[in-house]
Amino acid sequence: MINEVADALKRKEYKTAARLLKQLLKQEPDNPWVRLYLGRLYEETSKLEAAEDNYRQLLKSTTNPKIMSQARQGLERLLSLEQQQRQQALAQATATPDSQELGVFILEAVPTEVKQTAAQKLARIMQLDPYSARLQLPSRGWRLYRTGLVGELEFYASSLRQAEIPCFSVALADIRKINVFSLNYFSEISYEGATIFCRNPQEQLGSLTFHWSEISQRVEGLLPLFEEVVEMDVRRKLQRKTKTLDYAQFCDLHLPSRNSIIRLCDRHYQFQQGIALSSLQSNSQLKGSPEPALGQGTTRSKWNSLLDFLNRKLPELPIWSDFTTFANTAIDYPDMLGHLPSYINLSRWEQTPWDPAFQLYSGLVFLRNSSG
Repeated sequence: MINEVADALKRKEYKTAARLLKQLLKQEPDNPWVRLYLGRLYEETSKLEAAEDNYRQLLKSTTNPKIMSQARQGLERLLSLEQQQRQQALAQATATPDSQELGVFILEAVPTEVKQTAAQKLARIMQLDPYSARLQLPSRGWRLYRTGLVGELEFYASSLRQAEIPCFSVALADIRKINVFSLNYFSEISYEGATIFCRNPQEQLGSLTFHWSEISQRVEGLLPLFEEVVEMDVRRKLQRKTKTLDYAQFCDLHLPSRNSIIRLCDRHYQFQQGIALSSLQSNSQLKGSPEPALGQGTTRSKWNSLLDFLNRKLPELPIWSDFTTFANTAIDYPDMLGHLPSYINLSRWEQTPWDPAFQLYSGLVFLRNSSG
């Protein structure tokens, strides 16, 4: 009957081959020739994953040289077909002008219990060894995995999502389209919304009024403040080193309906201007004892009071605060980050990739959640 199966496959009579193999599997379930031709049937009918599993199981379970040789040949055919299909799909994905934009490819956190399986899938799709693939999968937060043409990146992202690996790609041009307003202070507060005094993306001063309901989420992060210091090494020689002496605190409010971000920073907020925190509480009908005005106390305490006001005013708002984890993967791509204006405006003695990294992180959160 095996010869009949072989003849049916040659004639491409797949229903006949399937019927014969079904009978043989009942009669001789452990016959490696039956398993080999079952793999051939899967291969011929485009059930490529099942064919591969069959061939690999044969290589593990049999010592017959002819069967092992044909199973290896089957795997080689499958690999060649997969590469051909990949090249065709990749060419199609990068054929449009939009696909030629520079973009980023983000891997999202993978639960520990499924990481081994996810690593095997990532290794196959991205053509890595399984150990390296496992190291690439983040356990928390986001990882900037790759940069390049967004059409190519989306091709890989789509393949990984089909394999149930959470990821996404974004064009840097879409992040550059987001308006960023740097908030100087709140000038008016009401039950429905607020008016702020701010700088627009062109660094022009003006006011902006919005409703609280327009804010969809917050993004918070700490940006390191560096300074060059002189220290004495073990040989008592003076050395210049760059050290992190402090951190600037940032809080972005996302307004997707306006394609805009309102950016607060403890170094830029003019605490002596605008609405005092006690007035904010009164106008917002916040519970608790009166707070001091924003003009009193340390910068840290005033900033914390401002965030506390936002927490009370927007208690259900999602807060994204895993910037540092992401930034540690993003700062390795300074050339890519150079394509992003940061809208940070900290006084620095030299440029740092941390500033555009925050703009990238906030922009990714903005686009990821606006698109669902």
